[in-house]
Amino acid sequence: MELRTYIVEDNATIRENLIGTLEELASIEALGWAETELEANTWLAAHVGKWDLAIIDLFLKQGSGLGVLEACRERAAGQKVVVLSNYATEDMRKRCLQLGADVVFDKSNEIDALVDYCVALHEAPKPGA
Repeated sequence: MELRTYIVEDNATIRENLIGTLEELASIEALGWAETELEANTWLAAHVGKWDLAIIDLFLKQGSGLGVLEACRERAAGQKVVVLSNYATEDMRKRCLQLGADVVFDKSNEIDALVDYCVALHEAPKPGA
């Protein structure tokens, strides 16, 4: 079974490349995507418990990935939230983790680590299995 994944990324080229790479290498199924905080939060509220992984950029066309992170705080234990940003400074990583991110990756040099993380999630035993 593929990881049901929701992408919050406002750059179409990055988003399309990310989805293609993760579908091919990490067994994700892209459920959809958003370019703004409002779009993301609306989708997440309408699909509670129906996704396994959310990948969130911090800088969006409107709003911020930090607001999306806050909206994900009440997720189920098995649902993971990843921040993928060009602004993954030490302070920003700490802030994202405080807001509930499971892990933070830098877009510029940690894509392989993101792929590895997704593969590990996909291969992990599922509760009740």
